[in-house]
Amino acid sequence: MPRSAAVALANVDLNLLVVLRELLREQNVTRAADRVGITQPAASAALARLRRHFDDDLLERTGNGFVLSPLGRQLAVEVEPLYLGVERLFTPDPPFRPELSTHEFTIMTTDYVLAAAGEQISRALHTLAPSVRLHVRVAKGRLPADLPETLRAIDGIVSAPKAEFKVDEIRGAELFRDHWVCVLDAGNPAATGPLTLDVLERLPWVVPNHPDGAYPASSPLGPLMARLRTTPRVAVRVDSYNATPYFVAGTDRVAVMQARLAAGFAGRRDLRVVDCPGDPPPIVEILWWHARRDPDPAHRWLREVLVEATAPVRACEPARA
Repeated sequence: MPRSAAVALANVDLNLLVVLRELLREQNVTRAADRVGITQPAASAALARLRRHFDDDLLERTGNGFVLSPLGRQLAVEVEPLYLGVERLFTPDPPFRPELSTHEFTIMTTDYVLAAAGEQISRALHTLAPSVRLHVRVAKGRLPADLPETLRAIDGIVSAPKAEFKVDEIRGAELFRDHWVCVLDAGNPAATGPLTLDVLERLPWVVPNHPDGAYPASSPLGPLMARLRTTPRVAVRVDSYNATPYFVAGTDRVAVMQARLAAGFAGRRDLRVVDCPGDPPPIVEILWWHARRDPDPAHRWLREVLVEATAPVRACEPARA
């Protein structure tokens, strides 16, 4: 390191790194002070020093509190790997050992993903790390509106791609794929032959995780909806992918659902599973996480386990109806 850079670094109070990280994470001086274990005036004084150092407000006041300045948003991404590196350097804790760890991981996903791959993930974690704990948060309705902020607080979200995930601080790894099929009552005339988009438009629908209003373009079903000339009539909204076929039996309704889920109902004589018209794009389920977790060995281990555990699922995409 050049002498001038070394001198400049020596003049920086590295205690400010801890305060900076929490200020950028919490965007609140009082909460940041609580997390660091200092008083609120001390955190305010540290923020003032950081503002002078960077010649930037970092936290900009709004009517309801603070938001990050453009530089603050940039530093929020850069500070995490730096902080974790310093933490590993000065903390005498042993490296992550999954077979001995009691660490708890938190994952958010849908009941569909759990039906498709939950057992494989559970078995892998239990075999490799029997004392590791897993908190699975099952999303009902929409995923949280602020996905990057949610991913700062939990280990990952397993979901189909959404525009909200396409930001610099979010990483992703594909877990498995699927395709859409239609489930109808066996007595429904539409179930006797190939289903067309025209017929699909006329049928009343059973739709999972449907908001009160127009179906969002960001939904996994968005591309199929875009192929229809008219918006279908939604007869039943249910906050569960698994529950949709139960509202089809004995009715003239149709449920558009994932082939892996529909396969569980293929043995019922009162239901028919047919190919979805319109050639909708495949369903791609991805593990998403925040870039701040990239250097964390425990999180890196979790990502590797999830990808490996779902390899058999990736290799066995359900056949077309």
